[in-house]
Amino acid sequence: MDNRHGLIVATDVRPPEYEGERDAAVELVSMLEPRARRRTLGADKGYDTPEFVEGIRACNTTPHVAPNTHETKSTSAIDRRTTRHAGFDVSQMKRKLVEEGFGWGKTIGGLRKLHHRGREKVAWIFTFTSAAYDLVRMRTLIRVGVCP
Repeated sequence: MDNRHGLIVATDVRPPEYEGERDAAVELVSMLEPRARRRTLGADKGYDTPEFVEGIRACNTTPHVAPNTHETKSTSAIDRRTTRHAGFDVSQMKRKLVEEGFGWGKTIGGLRKLHHRGREKVAWIFTFTSAAYDLVRMRTLIRVGVCP
């Protein structure tokens, strides 16, 4: 998801488990075109593992992952050098835009009750619905004047 405009950049369908989600995130980021400036990646505290953070940093991307610290886990893979910047707070607010895309896909796009089985078919429908969401989102951004 693009943090600036809330557009879905890439999709991937895997079994529902955090390990698979983290692996997919690293894989999707590694497939992006290289650029001069570092990218940032906003994520929730479920992604706060040393392996994920190292994998994202290896892709020339700064992980803006919410620190997962509590009584039983006193340390986080995200240190102060990342959380001290104002961009970290912005990423934490903007990462909630991904939920809008999922909500739209479930209510409008028909993803709540899929009548298809198989990873390939579900992946195709999810990608198609995400593209439709992007078109609706772009229409809104153009009306507001954010995009020319």
